[in-house]
Amino acid sequence: MITGTRKPMEEIRAMIAPFGRVLVAGCGTCVAECASGGEKEVALLASQLRMDAKLRKISLEVGEITLDRQCVYEFIDQLTPFLENYDAVLSLACGAGVQAVAEVFPQWVILPGLDTGFLGETREAGLWLENCRGCGECRLHLFAGVCPITRCAKRLFNGPCGGSRAGQCEVSPEVQCAWHLILERLERQGRMDCLEEIYPPCDWSRHQGRGPRKIQREDQRA
Repeated sequence: MITGTRKPMEEIRAMIAPFGRVLVAGCGTCVAECASGGEKEVALLASQLRMDAKLRKISLEVGEITLDRQCVYEFIDQLTPFLENYDAVLSLACGAGVQAVAEVFPQWVILPGLDTGFLGETREAGLWLENCRGCGECRLHLFAGVCPITRCAKRLFNGPCGGSRAGQCEVSPEVQCAWHLILERLERQGRMDCLEEIYPPCDWSRHQGRGPRKIQREDQRA
């Protein structure tokens, strides 16, 4: 899941200031799961904007809509009948969703209402943890399902640094040491032999620094 947090109201207010009619558009997937861009958050932000405009005695029309996804054309197209009624769209999607909508409707102003965070999981209600950096070279099978790049502060591939205390990271003591978890799980699984090989560092040059990455599968293309 891609996480995000709503921008501060001051920043949102500054972005929409030039416009008199704003459509707040939510996304019903990742950002809904992390309680930042779903239907409830759209309604809350729209109400806050209306109230703020009333208090400041300015004219502002605020609409609401939540798409199932803002990163898939079939869902983005659902905005078409509404756009003529607004000067700008305040998107509560992740950065990918905002850009996808802007790509489909280049003549409209699409504003980001969220700051995109990271790829993560819902650990418990109100707690989301990063657990993937999207390196493009997943080796979770070698590390018992624990990503050293994301969960080890030093991104070590070949064993612990030796600085952890009682299973906690020396850099961030509130975080469990990733290598403590890896060793525990591999031992429980009887797969300690996974540690006998020396693993090279992640080759970031293969997938990053060359512009936007893409996945293209011919079997999925129409």
